[in-house]
Order: sequence, then structure tokens, then C-alpha cells
Amino acid sequence: MSDLISGLETANVPRSPTGPDEAALIRAAKTRTRRRQLLILLAQIVLVVLVIGGWQLAASSGSLDKFTYGSPGGVVTQLKTWFTDGTSLGSIWHNIGVTMQETVLGFLIGTAAGVVLGIALGRIRALADVMAPFIKAGNSIPRVVLGSMFIIWFGLGPSGKVALAVVLVFFSVFFNAFQGTREVDRNLIANARILGASEWRVTTQVVLPSAMTWIVASLHAAFGFALIGAIVGEVLGAQAGLGQLISQAQGNFNADGVYAGIVIIAVLALVAEYVITRFEKRVLRWRPAQLSGDSGL
Repeated sequence: MSDLISGLETANVPRSPTGPDEAALIRAAKTRTRRRQLLILLAQIVLVVLVIGGWQLAASSGSLDKFTYGSPGGVVTQLKTWFTDGTSLGSIWHNIGVTMQETVLGFLIGTAAGVVLGIALGRIRALADVMAPFIKAGNSIPRVVLGSMFIIWFGLGPSGKVALAVVLVFFSVFFNAFQGTREVDRNLIANARILGASEWRVTTQVVLPSAMTWIVASLHAAFGFALIGAIVGEVLGAQAGLGQLISQAQGNFNADGVYAGIVIIAVLALVAEYVITRFEKRVLRWRPAQLSGDSGL
């Protein structure tokens, strides 16, 4: 009987009409979206062609000194040499692997530490008051100074680069996790406590999901900071890595080598940004879609 009643109630619910006008509007909206995406892609391609083409033209005509500024052709030649013949520090893939290992380790450790400490200080006000001056003092120390200090402590191995990446990532994630925890709706926390939830369950099932938007948003910048930490550490002193390749190219006044290293780093950063964006969409599926006019940055 209850199934019958629910079926009758469902049958009596008015349905919004779905006619050809609505379908036409949907198709028109999709067409506008595809057209906008195509125009954006075209504008990006034109911009790249103008910059690289102008650079190559200026270098070929002598308006720019190739020794000082390099040229796109020279960068391509340098990349080809690295990928086919290797580098003075070994295979280019070995150097990329060293840099990415340091970056990923620093990113993961720094993110975990930032999330845990950010939520802990956001939840425990007394702990936040005690740690506040130390957090501010640590964040104010120039990262290059820390990099030099880590080189002294850990030597030329990957440990110092990972440590520098951890420091850069930690503060980026920590402040977002801390602020996201403080911004959680107090009514949700109060309701969870009324229902008998322990502090651990309140933190893991109410506070953490609510602060997840803040935390995930910080990951985009955090990976970039991890990559910067690894590269800077390698430039200061390392046995291998993209930063050390760039440092050697600089010492040899090889502008094309410096630009080639930058190109590889940019490609790695773009791939990581794509992965993080996919992760963000999966974790925050409940979030309303952004307006079509957003830039997506």
C-alpha cells in the first residue's frame, strides 16, 4: 500500500515540460561554449607564435645577440642534444627524475604537515596562540637562506632539496588549512556535538570536509613552490637535477641551455597542474560549477 501511495504521489508531481525549445537552448549553449574554447585556444597559439617567431626573427637578424639572449632554434638544438646524447650530469631523464623525486616528496610531506598542523591550530585556540610567533618567524625567513643552511646540514644529496621544498609547501598549505578550519560553520559543529559526535569525529567528518575547498585550492600553488624549492636547492649545490643543469649552463654562458631547462620545468609544472586540477574536480564534485565567464586560473 505504501508503494502504491508513493507511486501516486510521484505521478501527481508536476513535471517541467521538455520541448524542442529547451533542447535548442541546450545545443546553443554548448555551441557557444565550444566556440569560446576554440577562440581561447586560437588566441593562445597566436600569442606563442608571435613571441617565439619574433624572438627567432630578432636573433636571426642580429637585433638580439644570440650569445646573450639565445634563440628558439638554439633551444631546440640544446633539447635535442640533451635527450639524444645526454648531459654532463648523465641522462636527461635521470636529471628530470631526481628533480621530480625531490619535488614530489617535498610536496607530499609539506602538504601533510600543513594540513595536520593547520587543522590542529585552527581547532585548538590555545595551541594557536602559543605557536603563532614561531609560525610567523619561520615564514619570514628568506628561503634562499634556508636553502644554504640545508646544504650545510644535509650536503649535496636530495635531502636538502626535499627539506627546502617541504618548508615552501608547508606554509602555503598551512595558512589555507588554518583559515579554512576557522571558517567552518559553528552551527554544524554544534549540531554534531549534540548528536553525540566525539571531537575526533567532528574534526574528521565535519571540519576537514568543510575546509577541503581551502586545502585543495592551495595545492595548485603548493606544487609550484615544491618545484621551486627543488630547483633552488639544486642551483645552490647538487650532484644532479634540472637546477644543476641550469646552473652549469649559466656558468658556461650557455643561454640556450638555461632556456632549455626552463622549458622542461614549465612542461613538468603544466602536467602537474593538470593532475591537480583533475584531483580537485574529483574531490570537490559537490561544489557548484564555476561561471562560464571565469578565466579558470
